[in-house]
Amino acid sequence: MTDPLAFWQTFATEAPQPPPWRDAYPARLPDGRSLLLPIRRLQDGSGLASLILNQASFRVEDSLAELLTQRLQPLKADVVIGVPTLGLSLARGVAARLGHRRFAPLGTSRKFWYDPALSVPLGSITSPAAAKRLYLDPRLRPLLEGRRAVVIDDVISSGRSIQAARDLLTIIGVRPIAVAAAMLQTTRALPALLEAGLSPITVFTSPRLCETPAGWRPDPEAPQPDPMES
Repeated sequence: MTDPLAFWQTFATEAPQPPPWRDAYPARLPDGRSLLLPIRRLQDGSGLASLILNQASFRVEDSLAELLTQRLQPLKADVVIGVPTLGLSLARGVAARLGHRRFAPLGTSRKFWYDPALSVPLGSITSPAAAKRLYLDPRLRPLLEGRRAVVIDDVISSGRSIQAARDLLTIIGVRPIAVAAAMLQTTRALPALLEAGLSPITVFTSPRLCETPAGWRPDPEAPQPDPMES
């Protein structure tokens, strides 16, 4: 079994191991490197590759921020908006690389000066039972209104966090020009995002997995975002 402390700490330069996989999924990056991600078993028995960005080495986080910046550079965004919690450090790194002086963090902790009208419900696949709200600090409105905004999270899985951010921005009349993340985790979120006119920009993708006696493989009954395993 892979040492759990070794995940998200370094990149591999050799060709990724083909399926089946025991406990780790080799995510392929655009530059040919791969990143080993732990496989999490869900309640329905399927599996997902996991990325916890605030546990990654600085080298890995910086590389993902650089690769995402390269994909976002042509859009010439005026402001980068970060989705809490794990999307905040990635958004900060991207904003800095785009030459911005700052980024706009959304939050889940209500400060006493916040306006409840500038909040929406928030959920995610990793915290399905958590009753949270996503807030916009009212003092950030001048930074966002009338600007070309990009919304960044660490992972797009169900799409709920990204859609919550979009709904929150709609309250102040801001429509993001793009949504982005380090990883697109399966194609589950794509139909709703595309219907909303949002095509996610990501560094890499990971498929839904099914367990076999030999190990984990891409689920043949699920649309797969990454052609590497097909």
